[in-house]
Amino acid sequence: MIRVKICCIASEEEAGIAINSGASAIGLVARMPSGPGPISDELIRQIAKTIPPPVATFMLTSETSVEKIIEHHYRTNTNTIQIVDKLSKGNYAQLKSELPDIKIVQVIHVIDESSVEEALAVSGMVDAILLDSGNPKLKIKELGGTGRVHNWKLSRRIVDSVKCPVFLAGGLNPDNVRQAIIEVQPFAVDVCSGVRTDGHLDRKKVELFIRNTTGI
Repeated sequence: MIRVKICCIASEEEAGIAINSGASAIGLVARMPSGPGPISDELIRQIAKTIPPPVATFMLTSETSVEKIIEHHYRTNTNTIQIVDKLSKGNYAQLKSELPDIKIVQVIHVIDESSVEEALAVSGMVDAILLDSGNPKLKIKELGGTGRVHNWKLSRRIVDSVKCPVFLAGGLNPDNVRQAIIEVQPFAVDVCSGVRTDGHLDRKKVELFIRNTTGI
């Protein structure tokens, strides 16, 4: 069964909509250089502590040093850390050593052939990879929430090659998620803007997205 992560959760009410609709995970976005959905660390912590197991709580961090990521985790206390940029200081082994009970998910922004190599390089060191459509090379980094679909052929190559589960994000919505799963064969799918109306989580869109996902 394909799992579903609903990202950009902004309140306990939105978390309830996602979980009651069948989501396996929620994403809580911390401070970012661009993109939708950031909330305070305090609110992330508040929402996370209300989420029942086995639902995963992902804290999205733009910190790039292991020390800062660990500090960020202790402010939010989710059970999963989603690193949306490349590590600049420290390594995954240090992160896992300090936080042995926390799952580590590394985002790979699928841009070109180099993205496949990047995914292969980190896949043996993290619990999962999440493929998104940002561009960290821009002057103002895009680290997710773009609403754009990337090259699914590259994503499928990553899924077929790496050593860990793969989440697929980037421009997914109720209309295209079925085709995305058929073409990419991910472990899970991740959606933010595709299930929102005027910026708010739309229960009907969430239910349709999950129905179209799990009905495959």
